[in-house]
Amino acid sequence: MGALIIVLGALALGGGSAWLVIRNLYYICQPSEVLIFAGTPTRLPNDKTVGYRLVKGGSSLQVPLLEKTFRMDLTNMIIDLKVVGAYSKGGIPLTVTGVANIKIAGTEPTIHNAIERLLGKSRKQIEKLAKETLEGNLRGVLASLTPEEANGDQIAFARSLLEEAEEDLQKLGLMLDSLQIQTISDDVNYLDSIGRKQQAELIRDARIAEAKAKAESIIQASANERETALRELTRDEEIAKIEATKGVRDALTKRTALVTEVESIAAAQIAEVEAEIKVEKERIIETEQRLQADALAPAEAQCQRAIAEAKGEAAAIIEDGNAQALGLQRLGEVWQSAGEDAREVFLYQKIEVLMQMMAASVPKIAVADVTVVDADNGAQATKIANFLDQLAQTTGVDVKQILGRIGSSQPTISATPQSSNKIPPQEIV
Repeated sequence: MGALIIVLGALALGGGSAWLVIRNLYYICQPSEVLIFAGTPTRLPNDKTVGYRLVKGGSSLQVPLLEKTFRMDLTNMIIDLKVVGAYSKGGIPLTVTGVANIKIAGTEPTIHNAIERLLGKSRKQIEKLAKETLEGNLRGVLASLTPEEANGDQIAFARSLLEEAEEDLQKLGLMLDSLQIQTISDDVNYLDSIGRKQQAELIRDARIAEAKAKAESIIQASANERETALRELTRDEEIAKIEATKGVRDALTKRTALVTEVESIAAAQIAEVEAEIKVEKERIIETEQRLQADALAPAEAQCQRAIAEAKGEAAAIIEDGNAQALGLQRLGEVWQSAGEDAREVFLYQKIEVLMQMMAASVPKIAVADVTVVDADNGAQATKIANFLDQLAQTTGVDVKQILGRIGSSQPTISATPQSSNKIPPQEIV
């Protein structure tokens, strides 16, 4: 039982000790703050070693006897700025008021500057340091701007102040969220004179704008009148076009009527001509029929008669031919029946007719010389006669004529020619 009590007492003491340790050494970091555990060396990303470690937006346990914990607030601080008698460019003293929102930087590496310079300082001390820094930067920016530039574009003025103060604030570990210039004034009424000048310029510009508006109104009125006149002219032109179209339509209608009238007259004339053509065609048919009756019909009858006569003559010729063919056939039959003597009998019958035909075909000739040659020496005499003829033709010496003159012993038969055809003298052997 005593041992159990001792164990329970030890557990209670250990649990109490653990609770005390957790309560006093375990820290939870809020989103708007940063915890700094001083005493533990830490290497930064730039290889710089610092004697603390940071916890932001989380929790951590402090090492007993080795670390000490600090909290740094990261919420905004509103600072009222007022600079009196700050000389601007040109030597005009100005009074500037404004509002700035700053806070301690919560990102590396700027937060390390804040830890080194602001850790342990109160919030009022930090606000005073930031205000003095911003007012100094404000004086520096005013020294580079004329009153017109500072007052004319306050947004550009605030932007220039932000750019000027950013580097100095980063060195302190502070960050400027916003800056607004509220008023800019002076004690010599320079800005008032500028305002009056600007007011005069505004009045002048207003009068110029009013004059331009009046001129534009007059121009617009003239343009409207011109547009109205053009519309009236366009309307009159459209009316004239409509009237002209109407006149053209009437003319076309009249032309159509005239064309219709002329076409009807032409159609009547064409019908009359077509009727005359039909009458003439009937006359032509009548004339053709009359010619057919008067000339063509007799001619055709005569033609038919001639054809009949020709057919009769042809029939007679055909009958004669048939009769001759029949006679020749009968002659052939008789010839065959006569045997071998039929040919000689036929030739004896036809020899007289053949002689008459041969005699009729020989023309009558004139015989100049007749030479009688002995039958025993006929070949030799023929050669001599031919030689004498050739000699007479080549040399012109007629040996036969010479011999005839010497002794004319050969009788000459001459006949009076009864035809205009002459043949050269021939020798009868």
